[in-house]
Amino acid sequence: MDRVALRGLKARGHHGVFAREREEGQTFIVDLTLGLDTRAAAADDDLAKTVHYGVVAEEVVAVVEGDPVDLVETLAERIAQTCLKHDRVQEVEVCVHKPDAPITVPFDDVTVTITRSRA
Repeated sequence: MDRVALRGLKARGHHGVFAREREEGQTFIVDLTLGLDTRAAAADDDLAKTVHYGVVAEEVVAVVEGDPVDLVETLAERIAQTCLKHDRVQEVEVCVHKPDAPITVPFDDVTVTITRSRA
């Protein structure tokens, strides 16, 4: 399976279990790896035979900016399902970063990574 990756998609969301997270919001960063067969697109040089990663990026940002959820796991699942709505995408790995998570000790990042497929 071929891979199309998008790294570092940034959007402001209001996800989290604490009232402050819901009210103030914070930046979430999303990395995606889409699994699909790109041979037909490459052979014909045809965008219609692959996934339009610009459209995927916009849809993912809309999910992050959309309805709040408590868990990063739920957000990752919503993003994965959005990606799988594209007919050519057979598999997706989603990594959601929450670099401003409300943790009381020094840290660099919090991530949740999931892989989903049509199978």
